[in-house]
Amino acid sequence: MKYLHTMVRVSDIEQSLGFYRDALGLVEIKRHESTKGRFTLVYLAAPGDEEAQVELTYNWDPEVYAGGRNFGHLAYAVDDIYATCQRLMDHGVTINRPPRDGHMAFVRSPDNISVELLQKDGSLPPQEPWASMPNTGVW
Repeated sequence: MKYLHTMVRVSDIEQSLGFYRDALGLVEIKRHESTKGRFTLVYLAAPGDEEAQVELTYNWDPEVYAGGRNFGHLAYAVDDIYATCQRLMDHGVTINRPPRDGHMAFVRSPDNISVELLQKDGSLPPQEPWASMPNTGVW
């Protein structure tokens, strides 16, 4: 058995790519568009870890997706949790659970999918502004 990917339905492909690709830093691995099925699939992965993919499924006919919190979350190990959170904030992403402990943070995609960020190889020493930053919303 081999892990292939996690599928997440998205309501706006460009907004979602702005989050997953531009802000979070994933790279597009492949894309499939089906005019007959009226959907687009975009597969993304962390640089250097193309085996673990997230599939963004965009249905061309509008649908309302609820229950993103029930999905659970995606999780990524990052080289520098503070720099990653700063990059996300610079892209307008709210840090719902800041990395006060230098180890873990949570953000949400445009479709309310929780994304957990974990500091690779342990924790960084606590530092401001993260150490005193409160939680925002739910994560």
